[in-house]
Amino acid sequence: MLTKVALIDPVAARGGSHHFYLFGQAKGLINHNIEVTLFTNSITKNPDIKNLNVYHYYKGIFDRKSNIIAGIFYLIGSIRSIFHAKFIGANICHYHLFHINILTVFDLFLSKLLGMKVVYTIHDVISNLEKNTQNKWLINFVLKFSDKILTHNHFSKQQIQDLFDYHDDDIGIIPHGNYIPFIKLEKNQEFSRQYLGISKNKKVLLFFGMIKRIKGLEILLSALEKVIKLHPDILLVIAGKTWEGNFKIYQEIIDKYNLNRFCIVRNKYIPSNDVNHYFAAADLVILPYKRISQSGVLMMAVSYQKAVLTSDLPPFKEVLSNDKTGFLFQSENIDSLANKIIQIFNEDELLKTVSEAGYELIDTAYNWNVIGEALKTQYLKL
Repeated sequence: MLTKVALIDPVAARGGSHHFYLFGQAKGLINHNIEVTLFTNSITKNPDIKNLNVYHYYKGIFDRKSNIIAGIFYLIGSIRSIFHAKFIGANICHYHLFHINILTVFDLFLSKLLGMKVVYTIHDVISNLEKNTQNKWLINFVLKFSDKILTHNHFSKQQIQDLFDYHDDDIGIIPHGNYIPFIKLEKNQEFSRQYLGISKNKKVLLFFGMIKRIKGLEILLSALEKVIKLHPDILLVIAGKTWEGNFKIYQEIIDKYNLNRFCIVRNKYIPSNDVNHYFAAADLVILPYKRISQSGVLMMAVSYQKAVLTSDLPPFKEVLSNDKTGFLFQSENIDSLANKIIQIFNEDELLKTVSEAGYELIDTAYNWNVIGEALKTQYLKL
């Protein structure tokens, strides 16, 4: 039987770069003769991928003052999407889970009621569970009734198995793909630095993305205080909006160590047209995370042909090899991070060698055609 897949995703472009993930997934599947239809929100532009049909049924679900009204609009979008999927003969509904609530249950049961299989790719469900443990039963209920659970790496798979009673075969691993087909490389670093107001003579570190406490920006700032003593030409660019609380705790560290002239802070949402300039301006992208399941920023940075320095958390180590395809430091260890930055900038050719090897890795092992084939294999087992 021909496999027809409905990607049903109300988040898409609303979730930072998540729409690129969906487009890559769709493209990889289509290249392996899977019929794909994407049902998403009204702010996500049609990617113009050959043989991909896109329907914007989720309208008016964001920035509502009333959660009840937003929920009603969500239900309308889901009903239209799921019934349309059934009408065109889809036999699989594939959802991406960032959280689970009663609306997730509605999508699950309507999809199953109409005779379609349900596949979930889990993103941040585990971290949400740990913040709200009373939802454990609901998460377990939804996952138990699905036909397949997918996640991005062995670490996340083990997390799910530790929290719930699942067999090894219940959970498949499909890696997060690269962003290469969807980004515009800005080759002129000097132009991008001028555009962003950064001196061409600086060695630029980039912390990019949503600023959350688990991402360890305070560790990077504390390490910077040590690094500038040996490399006073270092500049840290912080580009991203604060997720929880405000930027005050980080500004206090900047003030404490007199780091203001060594930092550029853009504590705001970064428009998509500016993203390429931030990566082009950087010499090294740093992800000092304290906890993570998988990282889109990692894939984004390496797709922009940048060397990446990350904490030695298992999800990062599944992708990067230290001093070969990336750089690693001991998680939450300020001295380890500072020493690693100093080592990198003491060895002139290291950045270029590692960035090239990292790019080659994700262009092959994390290519969407490779991922599409692996995902097709999972579908055919249903």
